Amino acid sequence: QVSVLDPSPGAAMKTEPGLAPRSPATTPGPASRPPWAVDPSFAERYAPDKTSTVVSKHSQPATPTPMQNRSSIVQAAQQAPEGPGRTPLCYKCNKVIRGRYLVALGHYYHPEEFTCCQCRKVLDEGGFFEEKGSIFCPKCYDTRYAPSCAKCKKKITGEVMHALKMTWHVQCFTCAACKTPIRNRAFYMEEGQPYCERDYEKMFGTKCRGCDFKIDAGDRFLEALGFSWHDTCFVCAICQTNLEGKTFYSKKDKPLCKSHAFSHV
Repeated sequence: QVSVLDPSPGAAMKTEPGLAPRSPATTPGPASRPPWAVDPSFAERYAPDKTSTVVSKHSQPATPTPMQNRSSIVQAAQQAPEGPGRTPLCYKCNKVIRGRYLVALGHYYHPEEFTCCQCRKVLDEGGFFEEKGSIFCPKCYDTRYAPSCAKCKKKITGEVMHALKMTWHVQCFTCAACKTPIRNRAFYMEEGQPYCERDYEKMFGTKCRGCDFKIDAGDRFLEALGFSWHDTCFVCAICQTNLEGKTFYSKKDKPLCKSHAFSHV
């Protein structure tokens, strides 16, 4: 609770860069203050050249990169039936193929010789992956090349989510509050945890003391009298003169200009 400060010449205050305009009354507890005020690293993370004691801007939400699907790079060998007049050479053994053969990566193979370079499994069906000139069955490819999920640490063999310079299962990259997968939607980070926009505003958002509307991302704001204000809303309660950077007085948690310091509010 902010105590009432009777206006007097000694009670004048002024907003200055680096100093929050505040009353010498009791400072509100952490629970009533916005994240940029209670989190020492907020200004460093989102506005390195500013702190919460001067006009700043809300952080902009991050957005994950589009999801990638592993199935988009899997390939399949095409089986060709026996036919007269065709005597292709096997790419692996360099011998003439008589009978059924496979076509993969622009080459011909005996079916039994188109195999995974790791487990030697025949790849005549089920698909395969090509990596740096080597052929892999899906299982061996995943073991060697599939990215790991930053949350569960397991290999990602389906859709891959890229966020925070890491890879995730789609179902593992979720809002810390509602647990809903964020997928391609924007999100905010708070104390190392991602939050969807709705929950971030609900849990960490704040309202302007002057207009009672929330301070959105990108809005300029300042702190005074223990509250947050849009820079255009911090005005004298009597004459509406903007008080940003000016000497002001306080009565009943309302800012007053010098001319109206002794007026009733």
